[in-house]
Amino acid sequence: MDFNLTAEQTQFADALRRWVEKDYSFEQRKNIINSDTGVSDKAWAALTELGATALPIPEEQGGFSGSAIDMLVIMQELGRGLVIEPYFATVMGAEFLKQAGSHAHLLEQVASGELKLASALAEKQSRHDLFDITTSASKNADGYVLNGVKTVVLHGAQAGQVIVSARTSGPQRSTDGISLFIVDANAAGVTRRNYRTIDGFRAADITLSQVQVPAFALLGTADAGWEILDAVSDYGITLLCAEAIGVMEAIFAATLDYLKTRQQFGVPIGKFQVLQHRMAEMFMEMEQARSMATLAAVKMSSSNAEERRRTVSAAKARIGQAARFIGQQAVQLHGGMGVTNELPAAHMFKRLTMIELSLGDTDHHLARFVAQPGFKQAA
Repeated sequence: MDFNLTAEQTQFADALRRWVEKDYSFEQRKNIINSDTGVSDKAWAALTELGATALPIPEEQGGFSGSAIDMLVIMQELGRGLVIEPYFATVMGAEFLKQAGSHAHLLEQVASGELKLASALAEKQSRHDLFDITTSASKNADGYVLNGVKTVVLHGAQAGQVIVSARTSGPQRSTDGISLFIVDANAAGVTRRNYRTIDGFRAADITLSQVQVPAFALLGTADAGWEILDAVSDYGITLLCAEAIGVMEAIFAATLDYLKTRQQFGVPIGKFQVLQHRMAEMFMEMEQARSMATLAAVKMSSSNAEERRRTVSAAKARIGQAARFIGQQAVQLHGGMGVTNELPAAHMFKRLTMIELSLGDTDHHLARFVAQPGFKQAA
């Protein structure tokens, strides 16, 4: 298999990198983080103009039908630039609509940049188990009534529509009885508490109190939403793995530059062999993580769900380990300055930490990997 980027992918990556360097500097990013909304309409318009919002959308809805490999390229660049706009939340939400095969008009709005999406999947008791759902959806003559609380919904307050997982039947932790709904973020009974996460992104806790949605708000089939939820969460994990690679590249480059300029005993500290060895170890961890991220993106097109789950969990676990190692080494090599908000390295480490915790941490995915059919315990 050829793992080299196509000419189109390379051009897309170059265009994104030029935009980040010109219009999304570290100082500009800090200003956006400290703004009232925590996001930038100007940056979103630029991403739309570059075609980023249209890339994963089917051609029938005005997009480019981009594959997971295409998305790997864009997420790496956004990770390298530490872009905090609601892009990941929106394209993951769009994947729910694509998998369900409905709401084409909303996909058209995503492609044109008019609509931002969010996915309200986690609850306070669920930790990383997306099937642990207490939010309920009761059928009535007008559709469904939703009640419950969803926590840490990435860019939930910036979204116009929110995908909500709810239980229409079955016990709390069953994969049966799960249904998915598209909910207007401004509908009566929807309350959003917006806050900043440690990496500068925005999240929200969303309370649903007697929220009436029409029957066509249901995505897919009632009680049978688990397979879509499982597949889309794997898609989201693949995007996060790609973003992590971009962040690792950035923090590695920043650390290397620091070692070349920081003087000790009259020479750059990068001349010390022990520090060179540590940089070599960071590089090897990064390259192993890159290989796993690429493999996960390739397997997203597989029709074998077990193979997809196994590969995605292996990638998330390996990248989580690499992210922690590279982040810790980078901070230590920067000395005391490595934990200050004045340096980009600190922000990069925070983002790597949040990626490791998102959609299942390293321990969760190691356990999921082991639980897949075909795994053999070593003698």
